[in-house]
Amino acid sequence: MALRPDEFYDHALAAADGERRLPLARMTRWDISPFEPDGLRVAPLRPPVLPEPPRHGEDPSNCEACRDRGDGIWLNDSWRLTRITEVGVPLVLMLHPREHYDMADLPDELAAELGVLSTHIVRHVQALPHISRAHVYRIGDGGAHLHIWFFARPEGQAQLRGSWMPVWDDLLPEYPADVAEADAAIVADALVASIGGRRSAAGESTHD
Repeated sequence: MALRPDEFYDHALAAADGERRLPLARMTRWDISPFEPDGLRVAPLRPPVLPEPPRHGEDPSNCEACRDRGDGIWLNDSWRLTRITEVGVPLVLMLHPREHYDMADLPDELAAELGVLSTHIVRHVQALPHISRAHVYRIGDGGAHLHIWFFARPEGQAQLRGSWMPVWDDLLPEYPADVAEADAAIVADALVASIGGRRSAAGESTHD
């Protein structure tokens, strides 16, 4: 059984200093870290908050993803793919079920579709010129409606590889929107050819 919230907090505090600051992570010394360890410090560890605040869209009637279920650069009966704008890396896409599901309550049929569809998206993103890798992320703390992130890592930028990629994305200047839009269209067309569905001109969301 997992530690209770108070037990977890006490366990973590045992490794912290008098200001409740944990030591710097090993990750800050990796060569892919966007930060130099000298002068960097960890924010104080805050005590647990219970009950946790609700995520965006816990109530389907107020869910933006449900409201926008008809928008996407690519859609089929069950899924839609959108392009996230105002990002620093070449392309960020987001996959959503069109109905209101989170990962844990996704029906098995849709879960199977998610695996196949994610593979096709990764395949098509990595086929773009000057893209080395497609990173796939599911976090789920911000929104109750399932959303899967796909980040395109630019070729040659080895410092952007690995788990620091979303942080680098937030630090980099905004990538040219016209280039990203054209590449997103290529991915959408490739999806239509490989798995069906349809293209759409709509389907852009801002980075949050």
